[in-house]
Amino acid sequence: MNQPDEPLQAEPLSGRLNQAVTTAARIREEVRKAFLGQDDVIDLVLTALLAGGHVLIEGVPGLGKTLLVRALAKTFGGDHGRVQFTPDLMPSDVIGHVMFDQQQGSFKIRRGPVFTNLLLADEINRAPAKTQAALLEAMQERQVTLEGRSLALPKPFMTLATQNPVEQEGTYPLPEAQLDRFLLKIQINYPEEADEFDLVEKVISGGTGEAFDLSNVEKVAEIADIPGLQAAVTALQVDRRITEYAVRIVRASREWPGVAMGAGPRGSIALLRSARAYALLNGRDFVVPDDIKHIAPAVLRHRMLLTPDMEIEGKTTNHVVKELLTRIEAPRL
Repeated sequence: MNQPDEPLQAEPLSGRLNQAVTTAARIREEVRKAFLGQDDVIDLVLTALLAGGHVLIEGVPGLGKTLLVRALAKTFGGDHGRVQFTPDLMPSDVIGHVMFDQQQGSFKIRRGPVFTNLLLADEINRAPAKTQAALLEAMQERQVTLEGRSLALPKPFMTLATQNPVEQEGTYPLPEAQLDRFLLKIQINYPEEADEFDLVEKVISGGTGEAFDLSNVEKVAEIADIPGLQAAVTALQVDRRITEYAVRIVRASREWPGVAMGAGPRGSIALLRSARAYALLNGRDFVVPDDIKHIAPAVLRHRMLLTPDMEIEGKTTNHVVKELLTRIEAPRL
């Protein structure tokens, strides 16, 4: 019989986790004041933030992705930025460049918009591969190299990249190796009728234009608190049987009928990282099988490539993940 992992020190860990759970819950409630009717999207984005990862958001324009970033940044007083990716966007437009100051007679580094806490990379698939790679390198290494000098990005740093699933003309799809760098892929849909009514009512009563009033979103944490929350997530207990369950799911994705390429070991790691963060977000200091089941679609849907036959039949990776979770038995803890 497999034994659970050795428990960490109880007393100091308990207090730290309780504080982390409270802070995470307050951030979630504040974001919900602005981003109406998308509770699961909020939970997944916060899961990625707590796990120290990045997210790829797929959805049609006009669903409030910029609003989500602004509201989340306000809850902890962080900086946020937005880059509209276009076919003529250069890597220097994202990470920055070195320029010559004629008055000073020396070269100076001009930092790009990537030097922020929350970066919205809008329609990332519209930029050529070279520009996409510049951002993805910053995401992976948490630093930018300009003229041989390495510049660390702020902490925390999180990229929320978006892509339109409908309009594909003039786009440069992200290669599988680059997609693997995103911890989660979130699919955002239209809100329910009641939520859309509340959203429209709040916007049209808040003044001119389409701006959403964020004055009711309060700052409930500090920038320095976020690395502490991420550290608390790494302290959560994971039973060995949970780890084996996650690995079985990922390994099965490589051999599943209709799957040309399954998730690699990074998928197993991402699944457990995300499950720990989701557990903390839900007020627990341990991971249960339901955490794996809930987070698995967002972790795996962009890490699998289907055969042409499956795509012709209208199947998606979401269907495969659902079958995997149905047929692979979860441990009873």
